[in-house]
Amino acid sequence: MTVQLTQLKTAVETESEKLLGCIHCGLCLQACPTYLQLGNENDSPRGRILLMRSVVEGKLELENPKFERHIDLCLGCRACETACPAGVEYGHLLESTRAALVRHNVKEPDTLPKKVLRKALRELFPFPKKFSRVMALNRFLRDSGLLQFALWLKPLRNLMNKVSPQAEFATSLLLSTRPVFTKALGRRRQRKMLESVAVEDKTLNEKREVSVFTGCVMEGLFKHTNDATARVLVANGAFLVPVKAQVCCGALHAHAGELEIAKDLARKNIEAFENHYKSLVIINSAGCGAMLKEYGELLKDDEKYAPLAHEFSSRVRDVSEYLHKVGVREGAPIEQKVTYDAPCHLYHAQRITSAPQEVLKAAIPNLDFKPLDGMQDCCGGAGIYNLSEPEMSDKILTDKINKVKATGADLLMTANPGCHMHLGAGCRTKGADCKVVHVVEVLDESYRKAGYYNQESL
Repeated sequence: MTVQLTQLKTAVETESEKLLGCIHCGLCLQACPTYLQLGNENDSPRGRILLMRSVVEGKLELENPKFERHIDLCLGCRACETACPAGVEYGHLLESTRAALVRHNVKEPDTLPKKVLRKALRELFPFPKKFSRVMALNRFLRDSGLLQFALWLKPLRNLMNKVSPQAEFATSLLLSTRPVFTKALGRRRQRKMLESVAVEDKTLNEKREVSVFTGCVMEGLFKHTNDATARVLVANGAFLVPVKAQVCCGALHAHAGELEIAKDLARKNIEAFENHYKSLVIINSAGCGAMLKEYGELLKDDEKYAPLAHEFSSRVRDVSEYLHKVGVREGAPIEQKVTYDAPCHLYHAQRITSAPQEVLKAAIPNLDFKPLDGMQDCCGGAGIYNLSEPEMSDKILTDKINKVKATGADLLMTANPGCHMHLGAGCRTKGADCKVVHVVEVLDESYRKAGYYNQESL
């Protein structure tokens, strides 16, 4: 046995107690998107856990291509955790297995999207200045009309698809980040807006200190959502405490097995927020929120940061979770019919199942809400799964969009950037007459119509 193989097995054995927790009852099968599509036990949670145990026990080589393929096909949606009666933390097992493969170079990217992701995770996401420049270019392409023109002109669209079968879908992903209601505001205009809406009425809510985790993709492509989040919080009696030194949360790194980079980013965020220990950390991205809440688990073996990580995680709240707890201010009616698709990492990882719907129904009079069948099921986005595993992702997305069409909704709400982009591209490419928005954007629009904001600032 090589030293390298011994190290790989040791990395997986650290999770052995969790592996033994699975009783193989099968309740997870109907919750697993890949099992429902393929009907293959090896592509189910209990099947993958059995494969992991086989590696730990020396019955299966970690370098086995088939093992790697079954791990690759997992979306990491964690729906199995909700279904599991034994409480197996499958998400941590998956990340540990992928980390073992990546850390010792057993698993190398085999497709262009995976190679681009690996390079971006290592050389782009951890560096805010470099990342912001790339996001600025993406916003230019999104807003300039060039991409819309390329999709509209059939010869150009055909050329794009000839170069890459995923080109049209990837273009639609970026276009789906365009604001539906209000555009992103500059710092001065946003500050003026917040000053105009600040609530001093203590009968509504006591003034509370909160810090918004702005994120990397959220701030880069969804700044309008971050702006809306800030306005809604202030309208509901919050006092914003800015934290400038924050960086990427590390969620994509953890999901891809780049755990060391994820840990480094976690330490930087903990340090950035350490001076604001009295403030709750409000997050509007489900994937980022799940990651921030699990910093304690991520850094459990770090003697210096483990207690700090647990303290930090205890202060993290999803924006809907926070508003549901403190009570939400009533706004004005919204004309459109709306439906809601729950991000996996909000519903299954954070176990926030009904707060977004309840907040909207409490705040928006006569809300025309259309329930979405299977709203808790994965949409197939899962980071860049839609680009790295396009065939499986498309099957799952097609099922989801068909259910969205059945609601007849004008607006499809979600609460995660990856889901937002994937669902938006799905609506665009699969003929659903529905626009995708963040939950907080709908609440923000209701407040704008109610006249809570200085209209000149918009």
